[in-house]
Amino acid sequence: MSSFEDKVAVVTGAGSGIGRALSCQLAERGARLALSDAAPEGLEETVALAEAAGGEVFAERVDVSDRDAVVKHAHAVRHRFGAVHQLYNNAGVAFVGPISETSYADLEHVMAVNYWGVVHATKEFLPHLVDSGAGHVVAMSSVFGLLAAPWMAAYDASKFAVRGFAEALRAELLAARHPVRVTCVHPGAVRTPIIQHARSAEGEDMAAVQRIFRKIAVTTPDGAARAILRGVRMNRARVLIGPDARLADVTSRLFGSQYERVAGVTAKLFVPSNNK
Repeated sequence: MSSFEDKVAVVTGAGSGIGRALSCQLAERGARLALSDAAPEGLEETVALAEAAGGEVFAERVDVSDRDAVVKHAHAVRHRFGAVHQLYNNAGVAFVGPISETSYADLEHVMAVNYWGVVHATKEFLPHLVDSGAGHVVAMSSVFGLLAAPWMAAYDASKFAVRGFAEALRAELLAARHPVRVTCVHPGAVRTPIIQHARSAEGEDMAAVQRIFRKIAVTTPDGAARAILRGVRMNRARVLIGPDARLADVTSRLFGSQYERVAGVTAKLFVPSNNK
């Protein structure tokens, strides 16, 4: 896919961060946009920015963990534009806390948004992407879909699940010779509000976690969005965003499961928590 002009692009989690940056950059490239987010205020701001960048925008409040809501959104998008070419599965949430202190409800919430949100949107939009003759699915995993971080098991599990889903989908579509490509994205720490909005177990010092995150988050949402769109244009199966993601990729390849020893010690020393 050499151009985004006149392509219909669906972006979930468009209300802030990478989703907002993707929306604005796609608008600048001439794409027509179907934007969604669970938070209407942020979505309205993104719509205004994307329209100012020249984009034609259709927007709806959608919780991607709600299958029925995603089904209705997919029908509405197809009715509005007549076709769908690109799907950017960007919506996501985070949770901080050890497994022992993470409730079933919190585990289910993270999986519902991060994993099932990708599944819902992909399954509902996939027929439209195939019909377009030039489709592309982008699945947002994480640096923690390459290796796991202690105190973030719920998030780790969801992002490993997204990676597995995306890689299997890509293989199936290639085998079936469908005209749909798949890119799995692994961002490192990006300056988005995800940690600011994260849930946590009792005893976690989230103010300290946010301070640490701000120090290590060297990648901007705009930079992440540019890398993703470059990956789509070049049909890359995997996109690593940021030096931390590239380091994680090398570490997981070189050390296998032995990285867990270092990760555990590092987290014990540096993660601000009373749950150690």
